[in-house]
Amino acid sequence: MLLVALGAATADAQKFALVDMEYILKNIPAYERANEQLTQVSKKWQAEVEALNTEAQNMYKDYRNQAVFLSDEQKAKKEEAIVAKEKEASELKRKYFGPEGELFKKRESLMTPIQDEIYNVVKDICELKGISLVLDRASEAGIIFASPKADISNEVLSKLGYN
Repeated sequence: MLLVALGAATADAQKFALVDMEYILKNIPAYERANEQLTQVSKKWQAEVEALNTEAQNMYKDYRNQAVFLSDEQKAKKEEAIVAKEKEASELKRKYFGPEGELFKKRESLMTPIQDEIYNVVKDICELKGISLVLDRASEAGIIFASPKADISNEVLSKLGYN
């Protein structure tokens, strides 16, 4: 019972705040530009991968159409070429879109400075106001009730220089 009372007293002493990261990011032009850049580069790379896949499919169709006229040695060479083209497409896809691929690196290089700047501003506001915890109301945090007074999203944007 004493432990519950101490926990309640400690909870009262803590200050909490909310931010809406979706809202903040939508109001930062650099974030929107970075997203557009990522979309464009992703489309370009996807087109490259699809071109190789199409080439492999066309090679296979040609092979099927010509198979009756080919010697075993010619069939084997064409099959190897098709497999090599499919492997090339697969490797390119992994290079661009894999877990440590080019898109991941590009996203990290574009987004990390923006996220770091937001984090530093949130940290500064928390230190200034004595806030010990900030929750992102845009995420699936399971918040049942939050006072609008606790939302410091506009203050974050203001300190970042956006209105």
